Amino acid sequence: MNYQTASFLIALVWMVSILIAIPSAYFTTETVLFIVKRQEKIFCGQIWPVDQQLYYKSYFLFIFGIEFLGPVVTMTLCYARISRELWFKAVPGFQTEQIRKRLRCRRKTVLVLMCILTAYVLCWAPFYGFTIVRDFFPTVFVKEKHYLTAFYVVECIAMSNSMINTVCFVTVKNNTMKYFKKVLQLHWRPSHGGSKSSADHDLKTSGLLATEEVDCIRLK
Repeated sequence: MNYQTASFLIALVWMVSILIAIPSAYFTTETVLFIVKRQEKIFCGQIWPVDQQLYYKSYFLFIFGIEFLGPVVTMTLCYARISRELWFKAVPGFQTEQIRKRLRCRRKTVLVLMCILTAYVLCWAPFYGFTIVRDFFPTVFVKEKHYLTAFYVVECIAMSNSMINTVCFVTVKNNTMKYFKKVLQLHWRPSHGGSKSSADHDLKTSGLLATEEVDCIRLK
């Protein structure tokens, strides 16, 4: 992919995302959800007019399809095919130590993909499940005292998915943590004459990726 194509796709993704979010932003407002012991419970969310509830439910189902159901189905199919190629496809040639390292790297990549998919489902399923029950079966939450707390909990779980993905890549892919620790050790190591050559050697070896790590980067 060249620079122009990548720039166009990035701009397209942002434009589509902004257009899809316009109805949500337009109808979002602050309202008093309920009153308990003379204390107002303020809630910020989408408040659609009563005569437009059908439009809201249609809009929500559209968002549910493109933000959760569609990505889950797509990732499941794609990751299943990728996993089949990486896990079960044999590497040609004699089984040397380099080949065995490449196989281990492939299986590590499969585990990362499964971890990402599982985290996405576990983080976003409670949020959309809660929202579906709230919008299509509102009587369930009519007398629920902790409704607002439950909503914020499932919302925080959903938003934590981005952090979980980052942690997953940093801790598993390409030995990022190992190099980070090595940089810290070199930074705080006492500077004396005998350690300079050793530190230079460590830096040089750190900058040279092993075959296994190069394969990981290519697979990524």
